[in-house]
Amino acid sequence: MPSYKFHTVFAAILALIYIVNPIYILLAVIGANIPDFDHKIKEKNVYRIVACGIAIAIGLYFLKLPFYLGVIIIFLAIIFYFSNHRGFTHSLIGIAILSILIFVAFIAGYYLIDSLNFFTPNARSIFAIAVILIFLTFLFINKRIILPILGLFFAGLMLFPIFEINLITAFIFIIMGVLSHIALDSFTPAGIKLLKPHSSKIFRKKFGIGVSFIIILLAIPFILNFLNIIKLPFSL
Repeated sequence: MPSYKFHTVFAAILALIYIVNPIYILLAVIGANIPDFDHKIKEKNVYRIVACGIAIAIGLYFLKLPFYLGVIIIFLAIIFYFSNHRGFTHSLIGIAILSILIFVAFIAGYYLIDSLNFFTPNARSIFAIAVILIFLTFLFINKRIILPILGLFFAGLMLFPIFEINLITAFIFIIMGVLSHIALDSFTPAGIKLLKPHSSKIFRKKFGIGVSFIIILLAIPFILNFLNIIKLPFSL
């Protein structure tokens, strides 16, 4: 079974091919670490996520601020808790739901922090992006690699200081991260049951190769956009 380090590196490499700013690369890495929270060895982590979600929801409620972020985190923890390993979180339905929830958590956190009116508008936006990404990293990425990941992330921002985000692009990279995880797991002897609960058909390495190839192929428009050969209909 691929380790969390392997999943992290694979997602980062796929995202790097797209030549985008480090914000999207980190979102892909976060997405790649999400599906395995259904594993029994992650049970303590799930309890920690529940406690964190409850604390955030209650705190924001008493501060009379939108508490959606806390509710989303609690909902994610519930999904992890009731999922069998490589069950729902590794299915097409699970991939879609997890990607949407992580995306909504990112957006909810960003706009919540941005609405607090700290600093100037530009500085506030940068602060909001940094805080929510650090929060999601600590929540969903193994503690052994948190510091190296955040170190590389901030080093990347220093080299490529792009702090604007496009919602479409952010969602694309979260999905990419989750899919990269599923693709790697398809190379294991057990494969993955992608169509659960509707079918128990097992998808193996041919599926993983196909998904990886498609992800790499889809990088071509991003590369051409970076080279100013074409213009994508959405910003990066």
